This record gives sequence, structure tokens and C-alpha cells, in this order.
Amino acid sequence: MRRPVLGAAIGTVILVAAASTGATATAATVATATSAHHAKHTCAAAPRGSAACHALAVVDNSGKPVVTSTPNGYGPTDLQSAYYLSPTAGEGATVAIVDAYNDPTAASDLALYRSTFSLPACTTASGCLRQVSQTGGSRLPRTNAGWATEISLDLDMVSAACPSCKILLVEASSASFTNLGAAVNYAATQGVAAISNSYGGSDMTQLAAYNHPGIAITASSGDGGYGVEAPASFDSVVGVGGTSLNRNSAMSRGWAETAWSGAGSGCSAYNAKPSWQTSATQTLATQCLNKAVADVSAVADPNTGVAVYDTTPYQGRTGWQVYGGTSVASPIIASVFAMSGNTAGYPASVLWANPTDLFDVTSGSNGTCSPTFWCTARIGWDGPSGLGTPNGTAGF
Repeated sequence: MRRPVLGAAIGTVILVAAASTGATATAATVATATSAHHAKHTCAAAPRGSAACHALAVVDNSGKPVVTSTPNGYGPTDLQSAYYLSPTAGEGATVAIVDAYNDPTAASDLALYRSTFSLPACTTASGCLRQVSQTGGSRLPRTNAGWATEISLDLDMVSAACPSCKILLVEASSASFTNLGAAVNYAATQGVAAISNSYGGSDMTQLAAYNHPGIAITASSGDGGYGVEAPASFDSVVGVGGTSLNRNSAMSRGWAETAWSGAGSGCSAYNAKPSWQTSATQTLATQCLNKAVADVSAVADPNTGVAVYDTTPYQGRTGWQVYGGTSVASPIIASVFAMSGNTAGYPASVLWANPTDLFDVTSGSNGTCSPTFWCTARIGWDGPSGLGTPNGTAGF
């Protein structure tokens, strides 16, 4: 599995100003840092047949996460503003999060995140949050600190994008696709609107576990720049790319986006082009005979990262941290599908039928390739950003 070289492209990170000094935080604002830091994957690269999470933590020069007492990075108000999302949409819908291993502080960390940003509580007692094994049981797998940060990130992003949604956390026994697939299969039996998978491994042939019509199954495109990963490359999955998101008062939207240099993209070597990419116009647009990645995108650049709260110690650090990676984008997109209420058939087909209802991302690159738009943003579809980013739920 590919991993990025942490250098100028994604290695230097602009830290963000604290959202609040009180118990309740408001939207954080990106500010120039006084010193540069780096982004580091919290999960190790995976062998073929397994996956690695795509959480990228902002770390200091010792390689440990930068921790603050109050939130840094974008919070719910920021993401709702940038993507025109209503905090009341999605009530009654459930977004499933599939990850490997256990996060023993998932519920308490989520409670702190939501209370800090004045979001409605989402607890196991109320039934809003469920945390189960890959078979739906209460005996959870062993703890893995790297994957625990991924779980916190995923839960926080669903909460930020869709605070009215319920959340099902399904923890696979390991990071093998056999176990992750079992977790996806279980989630699909639970009446969920969407299943987010913030991980990836080597491009490979479609797995049946990720084929569930009527459910929006999203997957991160990867954090290693140009190149394709599974399950984002599966023809039944919504491949989610990444952007850099910045405030821009000159734009009527108030925000500007470019393709993130770390986002995965390209043309699958194994999986057939899905039906929604097969019209003459769309085939010409992608110039890919197989599944083209990505379909859609959202913020992923750790330089414009999001606030996450995690107290399962990773590298000895706990508390408020800043994260990036296409791990951020996948649960956001899953949440928007849940908010739209439109997940019949293969929901990616809706995106391809309504590309003008998305925010088009037209600049930025994640590498060198041919044709160039598999790795360089342009008007219309391109690899790193797909068809664009959410403009409310209209495109979904």
C-alpha cells in the first residue's frame, strides 16, 4: 500500500486558532502558525489483503500529535457553512462507521466533542450511538491506538456534518478485508442509510461485502497522492477524494477549495466501470475503461484540518488534536447522503446525474499522470476531487 512522502506537499501544516476559551466552542478559524509541523499517519501501512486507516494527525517535531486544551481546526459550524449543510437534516437516519479494532473511549470522547460544540447529545443510553463488534455483539476487539484515533475522527465528522443523524460504530476484529467486509455486511443489515469506510489497501477485484444497493457505501480514496486503492475502487462504492478548504471572503460561498496533493485518484486496474460512469459523455470525461476514482470529495488536507477529540492515548498524547486525510472526507460524504434521504440503488449514480449541483474544484494536483486530469483538477470531473464537493444535498 502506498504512503505519502511527508514533505512540502502535505508535510507542513498551518495550525489553527483555538475556537473558544470556554466550555463551549464555536467555529475555528484557520490562522498562520508561528512554526511548521508535520502530518503523520496513525495507522501503519498494510500488507495486501488488509487495509490501513487514512487518519493523518498533525504532529510536532518529535512525531507526536499536537494537543491543545481547546479545539483547533474546523468544527461543525465551519463544515456546515462550507458545504451548505443544515444541522437539522437527516433526523432518524443512521450513518454506520466501519473501522478495525476497538476504541474504548469512543462514547465518552464523542460526548465531549458534541457538548463542546453545542450539538445534541448522542449516547448509547439514548440509542443514538451503538458500538458493536463485526457480528453485532457486545464483545469488542482489542484496542489499537492508531485505529482508535480514526474512530474518533469518523464519529466527530458524522456529528459535525449531520448532528441529527444516529451513528452505528462497527469494529472489525482486525484490519483484514475479510473482517472489515464482515463488519460492512453486518452494518448493511441494520437499516442504515450510509456506511463510511475511512481506510484502504491495494487496488483489487471487487468484494461482495461492499455491494449493498440502497445504501451509500463511501470509502476514502487514499492519502498517498495519485494512485488507486480499494475499496474506493470497487464499482459499488462511492470513492471519496480530498480537497484543501480555506475561507475566502472574495468568493460568494465564503470558502474556496483546491484538490489536495495527498488525495488518491486514477483508474482501477481490476474493477469494471459502474453503470453511472458508462454514458458516452462520462466515458469521455474520465477516459478510464474501468472504475474511475474519485466520485466526489470533501476537505482532507491536514493544512486545513478538522478538530478531533480523542483520549485513547496515541504516542502518549490525548485531548484536542487536528486531523486530515481522506478519512475526514468519507464520513462527511456518507453523512450528506444520509441527509439527502436519497440512497436508492447505487447512490453514486445520483452524483453523476447531477454534477452541476456540486461545488466544482478546478485547481490543484496530486501528482503526475496521463491523462493529466486523473491527477490534476479541472472544470468538470477530475481524479483528486471527482465531480466536486457538497453544495447542500442537491447533488445527492
